[in-house]
Parts: sequence; C-alpha cells; structure tokens
Amino acid sequence: MTQSTWRERAGTQFTCEKQPAHGPAGMAVSNHPLASAAGLEMLAAGGNAVDAAVAMQFALTVVEPMMVGLIGGTTCHIRLADGSHRILDGMSAVPQMGHPDMYKPVPGAAPEVYDVEGQENLVGPKSVATPGSLRAWCLALERFGTMSLADVMQPAIRHAARGFSVTPYLSDCIKDAGADLSKDKLAANLLLPNGTPLKPGERLVQGQYAEALTLVSQQGEKALHGGPLGDLLVECMEKTGGFVRRDDLTGYKVEERAPIRGHYRGWEILGPPPPAASGVHIAQMLNILEAYDIAKMGFGTVDTLHLLAEVLKIAFADRAEASGDPDFVKVPVERIVSRDYADQRRKLLDIARATQWTGGLQAAEGQDTTHLTVADGKGNVVSTTQTINSLFGARFIVPGTGMIPNNYMNNYDPRRGNALSIAPGKRVTTSMSPMMALRDGKVRYALGLPGGRKIFPSALQALLNLIDHGMDLQEAVEAPRIWTEGPVLEVEHGIPAPVRQGLEARGHKLKIMPTVAGGMNAIQFHDDGTMTGAACWRADGTAAALGGGLARAGVRFVLPA
Repeated sequence: MTQSTWRERAGTQFTCEKQPAHGPAGMAVSNHPLASAAGLEMLAAGGNAVDAAVAMQFALTVVEPMMVGLIGGTTCHIRLADGSHRILDGMSAVPQMGHPDMYKPVPGAAPEVYDVEGQENLVGPKSVATPGSLRAWCLALERFGTMSLADVMQPAIRHAARGFSVTPYLSDCIKDAGADLSKDKLAANLLLPNGTPLKPGERLVQGQYAEALTLVSQQGEKALHGGPLGDLLVECMEKTGGFVRRDDLTGYKVEERAPIRGHYRGWEILGPPPPAASGVHIAQMLNILEAYDIAKMGFGTVDTLHLLAEVLKIAFADRAEASGDPDFVKVPVERIVSRDYADQRRKLLDIARATQWTGGLQAAEGQDTTHLTVADGKGNVVSTTQTINSLFGARFIVPGTGMIPNNYMNNYDPRRGNALSIAPGKRVTTSMSPMMALRDGKVRYALGLPGGRKIFPSALQALLNLIDHGMDLQEAVEAPRIWTEGPVLEVEHGIPAPVRQGLEARGHKLKIMPTVAGGMNAIQFHDDGTMTGAACWRADGTAAALGGGLARAGVRFVLPA
C-alpha cells in the first residue's frame, strides 16, 4: 500500500517531526544522539552490530541515567549474519532474601496495583532487585562481538568524565523525580545542584561514574558481580535495609532463550519468550487481527481503534492469568499463540461495542526504559531494550560508584498465591519488545521502544502500520497510539475529536494522553542492501547511518613532480 492510499483511508492524519537516516554500511538508532554516535563509531572502526550495541548500551547509562544503568535489566534480541536468532535474558530477579511476605500490601488495592506500605518496593534500597544488565552486555560482546570491552566502553567513559549537554527531556525527567532524588545527598548533588534540577544546556559531569565504568572496562562484569563495585552495592544494601547480597550478584546467570515466532499475512514476527510477555501476546493479537481487513478499515478510524482496544484487553486479561518466569509458573505458550484459541477469543469480540474481558486460559511495571536498534550491513542485527524500571530506578546513588540501581521489586505482586508473587530467584515479567519482522526468511524490520506495560501494544501498532497500512518507517514509529488493559482507553492527542467521540459512543472511557509509551526506534532493510533508520518524537531519538565507503580500487592521490 502506498502512502497516499493509507492516508485516503485514514481516520487520523499526522505529520512526522523527525527525519529518517539512510545508508548501506551500518545503522545505529537509539534514544540519544551520543549513544547512536557511539554505535556508529564502533561500526566505522570495523566492529559489528553487537560491538555497536554494547557501546550504545554503556553510553545510554551515561546520557540517559534516568532510564538505564549497570544495576538494571535487559532483554536483547540478536540476529546473526547466518540467520539465527537468540534472546539474551538479562532481566532482574528477586534476591535470595526475598519472600512473599517481605512487604505489607496496601489494603484494598486492585489486583493489578502492587502498592505497599511506605512505598518500600518502589523507592529506596528495599526496591532493588538482583541486576542482570551488565552480565548480559558482557556476554553478548564475548560471544558475538569482535572488539574488546575496553574499546566499546570508551565513548561512555568519555561522556561521563567530560560531561554532556542536558536535553530538555532529561531536565524534565529530573523535575518529575525531583522530590525523591532530593532526599538522597549524592543524587541531589549530581542532578539538583543548589536544590534546582539541571536545566537544558547545562553540563552533567559524572566523574565517579566514569571511574566505575573504567573499572568495568578493566575487570569486566566481575567488577559488579563479585568485585569492588558489587562490594560497595552490598555494603549499601546491608546498611540501609536492602536485600541484594554478594551471592545474588555472583550467582546470577544470563539465560539464552529461543524467540517466539508468530505469523501474520505472510510475515514471520519474532520476539522474546517468557518471562517476557511481549512475543507471546503480540503473536496472539496478530492471530486474532488476521481475520480482519485492517488496511481497508483504515488507520486511526473508529473501527480500527475499537478493534485494537478489544484485542489489547483480551491480551492483558490473559497476561494477568499466565505471565511470569517459566521456572516458577507454567506459561501455556502453545495455547496462547494457537489459531484455535484466537478463533475462540475472536468469536466473543463485538465489533460494535466495548466488552469487559476476563482471562480465558484457566491458568505493575515501570515505564521508564530505553531501546536501541543497530545493524552492521553484514547481516548482524541487534534490537535490545534495557532499564532500571521506573524513572531513575530506586532514586538514589550507591556511594562510591555513581550508579543508580533499579527498583524492579515494584513489578512483583506483594500478595501470596499469584503468578507474579515474590519468590527467591524469580525473574521479573517484562513487556519489553525487541521485535524483528521477516519476509521470505529475510529480516525487513527491527524495532522496539520503552514504556512498561504499554511497550508490546505499541510495538504491535507499529507492525500494523508497516504491514497493513503501508506506512514508511518514519510514519510507523511516529503515528499516534492507543493503549488499554480494561477500564480506560488511553489515546494520544493526535487522535482527532470525531474519532474519540466515535470510540466513546461504542462504550470506551477515554483518557487523552500526551504520549502512549516512549520513543520507538527502528531499522528497515531494503532489497538493495541499504537501510533506513527512524526514531520518533517521544524521546531524544536519533538515527545515524554509515554511508560512503572505501576509495575506488587503485586510486591514489599524486602530486605533480
């Protein structure tokens, strides 16, 4: 479908705010220009996509400290030049000291609300789970990269030591978390000097964190998982009532998993398996939607958005019944992604009226995350999402390290007897969606974004934008989104009033939002070997392409005698 065709049928129109990048030799797309530049630097130096991805991940810990850090979690989707795919699960886990009654749930809270007394699972040391990001990044580099850890970490160390210019986006994030950050002396000194959040254009210098990164570049992941950085983290936990101990750090293992493979209109869609909920439920929703002519219904129309909302509610109802760490919870993957189950759920769907859904399987997540997508032009592609969970994680800095830890304990149900209840070693369930779409065995799209529970619904919408509506890549990542898991349908302000009124007439209770989920970034692979990279307006996303090439064979520059 051409751009003009989808616009002719659309109920929602929009104008893209950013420009894509094009190139044949490599593409790096992240939610900060300095991180994208770090990836491009590795590609230009002869590294592959994995080298670039790890460089970008470390750089993001510096320039997006509110989103990602060494004491966090990661879901990494790698496609190698041989066509193989693998998912590296570096998600955080419950410390061994954790148990189902470690927090006191707020009485009367709804089942999907994990509030506890004193916000102990949200802010502060008791909210910190065992991290996995650093081990995942180092493992990816060791197994699939070509460069040394010291080399790929140089951009991150450089930006931490010399500082960088604070963007309005980062400044706003500091303001949003300011009340909690101000309670920690180290965080306040760094991010709220003189009691005022850093302003756009001011420089953020992280000297102590640069030293920590330098130590990692020398010692590898053992600097945290059994070394001096880990000792400082454990000392902090012991002094302040946190639960992470040395055995948690040394015993943590990155799991390699096979991706979930869904099929939709001749496309193969690959994403993470449990404990991630994304791959399973995107495949499930595509199975339901395949029976409808989404292209004819049109982008952003009442019919299309109503159908999307109902399918999202189905997925979230099933997610509530059967999500979790497969080592602890039986996740009926085959049933969820089966065509028969899609048929059963579709028969209950009312195209004219909103429905309240419950799970059919018989069997709280932070939204502040970051994503990157990178390819090297040789067939290696990485789509990876990483986070410290909420904005600025646990909202304090570990003394002596410059590191902000995660608050992933907020993602576990503080009540006994549920799929997401707390158990020692249980990995967190995530909506992270580092997705790839293949046609005839060739990767055509790789994409992902931050946004907690809103990630995989947004990734689904981007796939529909590309496959059904025929949008170009920039349009697909910037298009207005919706999200719901039941009571309220969130719609971005780009959805026009007549469409919103039509949705309300079908029984949806609407809430207009400035954004649904975060900054998506993506890469498209063309038949001629070139690539297009795109990032959207919802973050400081930047696409950086490696174009040009080597000199023509035999060419020399000769001065006249």
